[in-house]
Amino acid sequence: MSKKPSSVHYNEYLDLDKILDAQHPLSKGNNNEAHEEMLFIIIHQTYELWFKQIIHEINSVIHLLSKEKMDEENVGIVVGRFDRVSKILDVLVQQLDILETMTALDFLDFRNYLSPASGFQSHQFRKIEVILGLKINKRHHFGGCPYHDQFSGEKKEEILDLESDNSLFTLVEKWLERIPFLQMEGFDFIEQYKSAVAKMLDREMSIINSSSISDNDKAIRIKMIKENQKYFQNIFDEKNHRQSHENGMTKLSYKATMSALLINLYGEQPILQLPYKFLRQLVEIDHKISLWRFRHVQMVEKMLGQKIGTGGSSGQGYLKQTVDKHRLFEDIANIATLMISREYLPKLPTNIEEKLSFNFSNKKI
Repeated sequence: MSKKPSSVHYNEYLDLDKILDAQHPLSKGNNNEAHEEMLFIIIHQTYELWFKQIIHEINSVIHLLSKEKMDEENVGIVVGRFDRVSKILDVLVQQLDILETMTALDFLDFRNYLSPASGFQSHQFRKIEVILGLKINKRHHFGGCPYHDQFSGEKKEEILDLESDNSLFTLVEKWLERIPFLQMEGFDFIEQYKSAVAKMLDREMSIINSSSISDNDKAIRIKMIKENQKYFQNIFDEKNHRQSHENGMTKLSYKATMSALLINLYGEQPILQLPYKFLRQLVEIDHKISLWRFRHVQMVEKMLGQKIGTGGSSGQGYLKQTVDKHRLFEDIANIATLMISREYLPKLPTNIEEKLSFNFSNKKI
């Protein structure tokens, strides 16, 4: 017999007494409580709750990607959970609209109570950055101090352990390298793609040479095509890519880059639709975190101008640096540079199309 579920009260299940008693404005003790401090506290506590959910989702994805083989069902789970993360990030940006109902004077009523507390000390947000792949060697630092110096004890140990663990970025790279479609029977994707690019550029050159535009315009356009040719030749050269990777110019390995390109070019094929959506989500999440950072910069400009941050950073100056420098999946975003139109896309052999499709047999078993 199944056990009868115990009676749980809404208040107890959500532990509301503890949550609703967690707001303690510091300005309250001086008989002149700043009204806006309550909003400030609740907004930031809400951020931390959403951070907890994001960590929960990303850790589950990391667990799935850590497996040697990830079937289509698990790719669907990953896509669903990242869709949730993406929507949470939308909410994080929208919360700034609520916070910005507070004016600069409102904030100054209680700002002096905050120092040296700072959002820079959010342990959960640092965890999100590290598990996504923003390790210490890729960070923009301020004051010459490593970011984890903001923490001590178990919190610092946890961050340092995460620094040495596989990140989402590393696992995505390994997953892309495992995808078997670069070399399939009767179809060498990279060689076929090279031929398609050469055909496309030759045709563009031919059109320009036969056009009636001025010699000056013709020379400019021919120069552009030649620059494109150099760019593609550099991409095709695995040795050059490896050198670029070692110099920190690119983050994604050559094989992973080629797999990501294949998925983007043939993303309409049934088996590649979910991997394509997953890659798009990674870029989208990167952009949304950057948007959140940028909106934060804008808010700080309105509230503080050029003032130093409560945690001792350069305020908006530091935040501006993180908007671009802390992106992780820009190599996947830059795949768009390598895309070619459908008219040049190498046609897949029938046997390969069947492997990338969901085929059902009418034969009786």
